[in-house]
Amino acid sequence: MSPASGRPEETLANGRGSCRDTAWLLVQTLRQLGFAARFCSGYLIQLAADIKPVDGPAGPQADFTDLHAWCEVYVPGAGWVGLDPTSGLFAGEGHIQLAAAPDPVSAAPITGLVEKAATEFTFEMKVARLAETPRVTRPYTEPQWRAINRMGALVDRALEAGAVRLTMGGEPSFVSATDRDAPEWKTEALGPAKRRIAGRLPRRLHALWSPGGALQYTQGKWYPGEQLPRWALYAHWRNDGEPVWRDPALLASDDETDNATAADARRFALRLAERLQVDPGCAIAAHEDIHYHPWREQRLPANVVVEDAKLKDPLDHARLARVFAQGLAADVGTVLPLRRIEAGGARRWQSGRWFLRSGPLFLIPGDSPIGYRLPPASLPWAPEEAIDAEPVRDPFAEGLALPPRRALCRGQGLAQRVVEQRQPEPGREEPEVVRTDLAVEPRGGMPHVFLPPVTRAEDWLDLVAAVEETAAEAGQRVFLEGYLPPYHPGLAHFSITPDPGVIEVNIHPALSWGELAGRTETLYEEAREVGLVAEKFNLDGRHVGTGGGNHVVPGGPTPAESPFLRRPDLLKSLVGFWHYHPSLSYLFSGHFIGPTSQHPRWTRRAPTASTSSRSPSAGCGPCRRPRSG
Repeated sequence: MSPASGRPEETLANGRGSCRDTAWLLVQTLRQLGFAARFCSGYLIQLAADIKPVDGPAGPQADFTDLHAWCEVYVPGAGWVGLDPTSGLFAGEGHIQLAAAPDPVSAAPITGLVEKAATEFTFEMKVARLAETPRVTRPYTEPQWRAINRMGALVDRALEAGAVRLTMGGEPSFVSATDRDAPEWKTEALGPAKRRIAGRLPRRLHALWSPGGALQYTQGKWYPGEQLPRWALYAHWRNDGEPVWRDPALLASDDETDNATAADARRFALRLAERLQVDPGCAIAAHEDIHYHPWREQRLPANVVVEDAKLKDPLDHARLARVFAQGLAADVGTVLPLRRIEAGGARRWQSGRWFLRSGPLFLIPGDSPIGYRLPPASLPWAPEEAIDAEPVRDPFAEGLALPPRRALCRGQGLAQRVVEQRQPEPGREEPEVVRTDLAVEPRGGMPHVFLPPVTRAEDWLDLVAAVEETAAEAGQRVFLEGYLPPYHPGLAHFSITPDPGVIEVNIHPALSWGELAGRTETLYEEAREVGLVAEKFNLDGRHVGTGGGNHVVPGGPTPAESPFLRRPDLLKSLVGFWHYHPSLSYLFSGHFIGPTSQHPRWTRRAPTASTSSRSPSAGCGPCRRPRSG
């Protein structure tokens, strides 16, 4: 409705203009550059986005339409391309062109002469959606979603009335919102940025789901053809509200850097040994194998150097370059033999000295944390039946309450508990050797504390508390890695793992529909805030979800509440029911067809509470269930 200036010089001088002014300015600019350009007039329709972007303009708050002007430029090989200078965007499906002309006057909707008249000229435009099909970003309308929530509450009440025990979990998957064409977000399970981006999500979620929790970086699944197991990120917390880790600022992330050295790692390990009341003299420096790596270097072509070795395997190249850059004689980290024992009616930490045939501790060549690269076969030998291994606690045992945080990592006296051990002799068995260990290793300038395997959750909690107190005393952020805590009904966790083209979030089990819906909505919102989305496009342009989904687990949150443990005959009945009722297979079918089946694959495994709440391998994987939404 505003009059156009008509002259690009005036638009530039004023620093502003209507859509007609900016379109005509761009037309003239393109012509000065030697391109054919024309002025376009028509309608602009803008629809409110289902999900507002985290960065950049939010777009219209409601569906919108108006008169608009833009320009088109002729690009050889591509034809006429629409450019909208008002929005700074290419013309899209919302630009409905009514006229295209060499100049704005020729594209005017009304031309001619008129005498002065006492009248007002107004117009009104509106747009309405004729139909909306369900899509990834909005699968349900608001009335439909409210109806689903009401039905979920009704089902919860019916299950409770019938004493039916169910838990519900989920494993939705996400891709990068800004780099969807990168191999790690299309086909590859791992990539240069996937772990760093994925690591931002648990930091936001554990503040909402697991306050007082600890974040642990550990190994995930290992698939055929992959050199290393994939990584997995865990958040652990206690259901009783006691903190596992008090200060989140002491937990390092992949977005941070520091300059910690092997000497810093050794000081940390020695101070931690003192806090655990074991002899720091048992700590031993770990080295890369000085025999293997020079041998590997000698097998390189004569016309290459280690730092630029032209190896087919990039991991092999990076490994050699890293080892020789830090020096073969340099310490890689510090290893502290460590185990938990029962002594004097109390549980205590115990260490011991390692006597190795090679003298120094040489690591197995590889890229994993040093806690996974120790040479257990080099420890003094003893038959397996003679080694006194503490049995795993019965998950059905009573009295499994966890001690309060204030009772952890307190120690008893100043005794330094060490296994009395003699120099090994050929033929003499050594069953008392401490065969598990804690390791501290600097990687990326950050200390990584490798936790040993333990058989009781309270031992894992005690060790984590000692690590935090040592980190606080040193003013040092650390990564927790190594072995996961043993199962305990008082501990819960969620995890994030990589899959081909996506990252997968394994949500902790919910006991009601309301819990599951709330956690899922929180997850999608927090994922969006860190630059992750649950949508992608197939090669044919179809807008689809990234996969994953939810699962219902028969049984309660503990093994004792699993119907298959209380009533094993139910498992046979359930499998038999599915087998003889093929019409129900549509409930389990997916988008993909298995290599040996004529029908869509579906899962026949009967998960228990442990499958959802404590097994890192739970969920989808090769030949488990289709990667569909």
